[in-house]
Amino acid sequence: MSLYRLSITLTSLALIGVGVAIVTRTVIVGGGLVGYLLGPLFVAAGLGRLLLLRHR
Repeated sequence: MSLYRLSITLTSLALIGVGVAIVTRTVIVGGGLVGYLLGPLFVAAGLGRLLLLRHR
């Protein structure tokens, strides 16, 4: 695996992790619109980037 693919994979996994953490933290503190919107967007960005890398 090239350094480029490895860095994209790690960045994508980090985005997914941040998204899950945002949603988890939002649930723990009792909700909030921003957390419920941003968390899934981070997860979608990470998954989308992994899918684009896979099709390359």
